[in-house]
Amino acid sequence: MTAGLGRTTAEPSPPEAVAPGPPGPASRARRRRAWREAAVFVALAVPNIALIVMFTYRPLFLNVYYSTLDWTLGAPTARAVGFGNYVQFFSSSQAGQVFLTTAVFTVATVALSMGLGLLVALGLNRKVRGAGLAQATVFSPFVLSGVGVGLAWQYIFDPTVGALGAILRGIGLQSPQWFNDDSLSLVMVVLVYVWKNLGYAAVIYLAGLQSISSDILEAAAIDGAGAGRKFFSVVWPLLSPTTFFLMVTSILNSLQAFDLIRVMTPLGRGTTTLIYDAYLRAFGGYNQAGYSAMLSTVLFVLLVALTLVQLVVLERRVHYR
Repeated sequence: MTAGLGRTTAEPSPPEAVAPGPPGPASRARRRRAWREAAVFVALAVPNIALIVMFTYRPLFLNVYYSTLDWTLGAPTARAVGFGNYVQFFSSSQAGQVFLTTAVFTVATVALSMGLGLLVALGLNRKVRGAGLAQATVFSPFVLSGVGVGLAWQYIFDPTVGALGAILRGIGLQSPQWFNDDSLSLVMVVLVYVWKNLGYAAVIYLAGLQSISSDILEAAAIDGAGAGRKFFSVVWPLLSPTTFFLMVTSILNSLQAFDLIRVMTPLGRGTTTLIYDAYLRAFGGYNQAGYSAMLSTVLFVLLVALTLVQLVVLERRVHYR
């Protein structure tokens, strides 16, 4: 190429390809660190995953398989019946009664536990002397053994030698037959379950109340909001995440409540919920392990369905601040 002053310049030649050299010390160190982190992850995760698969998912799938069998617990052989157990349950009149008892128990325990828990939390949300002791007292029944609680309250409700019967006779009243009347048996178990789990809802609600900024409440007071208006327009909407969490966990816990029912009403008179019916079918003299597995599968599907409904429908109304 000819330049303006008669000088010629050659076009630059393309650079020659340079062969990659060996990785430097920094690159090798990063690679070794990545391998160490991967090895630590495998060493920590694989045993936990194996335990979850062995003790959670394997029993779940085996239970679904057992629900298709006509099988007696401990018997070496079983007869495949397909969906026969499901057809037998849903076509029987007992299914409606079991679902009704389960629904009444769940709705009553969840509503009373959450409602009374909120009232107790509002009372505990005050800076007064002894508030910590009061909180511990309210929460303590929740950490007690369900068997111990059931035995203690079974004695209290006993119409002959129980403390409640003695109090009623002292004021001229007759003690109800809590254990012989089906409707009263359910009421008795609901009351004891609410007493035991009230502290859980109260502590969770108390944490939600204490997380609300005082500036928001002061601004509402300055705007002229009274106590009732402040609660329903400010506090209650801000407690919606806490309420949603409590509703999900409380429903799951109530549907799986077993220990109190087993101790206080061993025969399940009036308290035969879905999970307790599954227990009675396998261990209560019916010798229907396959039928029991079917009931457990139905309960599992019900738990999953209710959880999904709450996550999809109710969470839309939750106000996350």
